[in-house]
Amino acid sequence: MVPFFDLTRQYLSLRAEIDAATAEVLERGRFILDRQVEAFEREFAAYCGAAHAVAVGSGTDALRIALTACGVGPGDEVVTVAHTAVATVAAVDLAGARPVLVDIDPASCTMDPVRMERAITPRTRAVVPVHLYGGPADMESILAIARRRNLRVIEDCAQAHGAAWRGRRVGSWGDAAAFSFYPTKNLGACGDGGAVVTDDPATAERARMLREYGWQQRYVSLIRGLNSRLDELQAAILRVKLRYLDRWNEERRRLARLYAAALAPSGLRLPVEPEGGGHVYHLYVVRHPRRDELQSFLRARDIGTLIHYPLPVHLQPAYRDMGYAEGSLPETEAAAREVLSLPLFPELRDDEAAEVCAAVNSWAGLAAASRQD
Repeated sequence: MVPFFDLTRQYLSLRAEIDAATAEVLERGRFILDRQVEAFEREFAAYCGAAHAVAVGSGTDALRIALTACGVGPGDEVVTVAHTAVATVAAVDLAGARPVLVDIDPASCTMDPVRMERAITPRTRAVVPVHLYGGPADMESILAIARRRNLRVIEDCAQAHGAAWRGRRVGSWGDAAAFSFYPTKNLGACGDGGAVVTDDPATAERARMLREYGWQQRYVSLIRGLNSRLDELQAAILRVKLRYLDRWNEERRRLARLYAAALAPSGLRLPVEPEGGGHVYHLYVVRHPRRDELQSFLRARDIGTLIHYPLPVHLQPAYRDMGYAEGSLPETEAAAREVLSLPLFPELRDDEAAEVCAAVNSWAGLAAASRQD
C-alpha cells in the first residue's frame, strides 16, 4: 500500500527530539502561554520574515482573529475564493463579515486578481488570497489593487509554510496572515494549532488580546475576545519541527520534480510552478476530466489519494444562501470536477512514488485505448 500521508514516519524520525521537548513541558508543569509558546512565536515570525507571530488554537481561529484585528467586522465584505477549504469562508463568517467569492486562475488555482477587482464594492473592507496546495497567489497584483482601493490584505497561508513569491515568503506580504498547524500541514502539530503573523505591532497586540478574552491583564477584558491559545506541548513540538521545515520542503519539491518527469506522458494536467513563485507542494494535485475513474483505479491498487476539494464552498448546502448558482464560478467548478491529490510527503520513498507514477501511466494508457475504441 502507498499511503496518501503517513504521520507515523515523521514522528519516528524525530522521536527522541519530540519526546525530550514534550517531557520538558510536562516536567515544568506550565501548559498555557508559557515560554515554549513565546519562543515559538519569535522563531516562526523570524522564519516568515515578519516582526510578530501570535500563536492560537487553530488555523480557522488564526484567520478569524487576523480579520478582526485588522478591523473587519459586521457590515463589511471580504473578497476571497470558493476553491479552498471551507475554513477560509467560515472564518470570514465568524468575523461577522460577508464573504464575496471570486473565481480562480486555472493555472495556479489561486485568486484571479482581475476577477478580484471586479468584485470590489464600497462595502469591501479586505481581501483574503489563499496560497493553495503550497503554491503562492499573485501577491504583487493583489496588493497593487488592494492598496489602490484602500483594502486590507490578510493572507491565508494554511497550506503554504515556507512558500515564496518573488523570493519573499508568504505571510510577509499582507497586513496580516493566518497559518494552520493541523497535523498534515508542511509544519504540523500533533493536534490543532495556528498563528497570526504580521509586521504591525498594533495588529499583533490586538490579536493577542482577542485570543484570550480581550485581556491585557488577567481577568480584565478591554475588548470582546475568545479562548484560542496554542498550548505549550504543541509549541514545543512545533519548535522541533520548524528546524526541519526547509529540508522537508526541499524534499517535497524533489518528489514533485520526480512526479513531473514520470507523469509527463500521462496526459494529465500537472501542477505548474508559477513564474516568480516558490511552491512547497503541500499537495501534488493533478487534473483530468475522468478524475473519479483514475481515483478508483488507484484505490484498487492500494494507492491513497484525496480530492481537494470536491464541492466548492458556494455550492455547499450551508452556503447556498450566499446567492451563487451553479455555473457562477466556472473555473472553480471545473477544478472541483477534475482535481486529484496524489501521495506526496517528505517521508514518501522513491519506490512508492515510482509505483504511483506507474499506476497513473497505466491508467492513462488504458484510458487512451478506450477512447480510440
